[in-house]
Amino acid sequence: MMPNLPRRLALGLPALLPAGRALAAWPERPIRLIAPFPPGSGTDILARIIAEPLSRVTGQPVVVENRPGANGVVGAQAAATAPADGTVLLMMGTSVGAINPHTVRRLPYDPARDFAPVGTIAEQPYILVAPPNAPGDLAAWLEAARGRDLTYGYGNAGSLIMGAMLARMAGLKVTGVPYRGSTDALNDLSAGRVDFSFADFGAGLEQGRNGRIRLLAQTLGNAFPLAPDLPLLASAVPGFDAGVWFSVVTPAATSPEIVRQMETALDRVVRDAAFGQRLVALGLAPMHMGSADFGRFLAQQIGAWGERVRMAGIEPQ
Repeated sequence: MMPNLPRRLALGLPALLPAGRALAAWPERPIRLIAPFPPGSGTDILARIIAEPLSRVTGQPVVVENRPGANGVVGAQAAATAPADGTVLLMMGTSVGAINPHTVRRLPYDPARDFAPVGTIAEQPYILVAPPNAPGDLAAWLEAARGRDLTYGYGNAGSLIMGAMLARMAGLKVTGVPYRGSTDALNDLSAGRVDFSFADFGAGLEQGRNGRIRLLAQTLGNAFPLAPDLPLLASAVPGFDAGVWFSVVTPAATSPEIVRQMETALDRVVRDAAFGQRLVALGLAPMHMGSADFGRFLAQQIGAWGERVRMAGIEPQ
């Protein structure tokens, strides 16, 4: 079982510093916040809702710069090679920080070596989902699933990997069915054409509450505050603990003092009640780890996702 690292939710805590009370030594110039995915993506949306309060805390403009391409590789490489002068931050999510090292051949950046961790922002689980006529109880569903040949639909790398994890850890016999995207996979699940899937949290919750699919469990190893009624998959499959997280990093050669001030600024933003409410509207829960905790978490996640990628039989491309 993967070790539980601190995930401290921050709703209802003190508000941001008022404008004008900026940190003393950093920053002296505007900040580029690189979003390594296109405008309108989840990473881009999150970057834009963090830019304004981060600008207010630091006293400098924070400009979101989209650098999409190759599942985040283009933007991450741009950040890794940027000047380490405190003017560049990167929005690093699970795929850029922990999955790409195992799925991209000759990755031009090393997430642990080329970046200094600043802190985490938010997290959300996947949801194990089944057709609407499936047993509603997780234990009953798993009991019925064992001994059958199952199909699972996946529309992205995350849902593919989750399905392979469940098969290995729960002793299920499954065949993956690829789709062009998560929406197509959930549509076929609703019609009973596949036996289960792992849905992105927001889409899965909406369709489950509309009765189109059955919500069975969420994939984090601890209760998720935005859906406290959802069982933990780990309650029936011990050790199952995986989800999506978002963080901020900066080039590795940035001075420790600047990183410390970045960490302080990000902490103030993530702990702000209004910011937390905006995350909740996106189906995200605030997740706070400072630089040191996040550095340890990132190293653990790189190792854990490597094992999951191997379970899924994904070869580097």
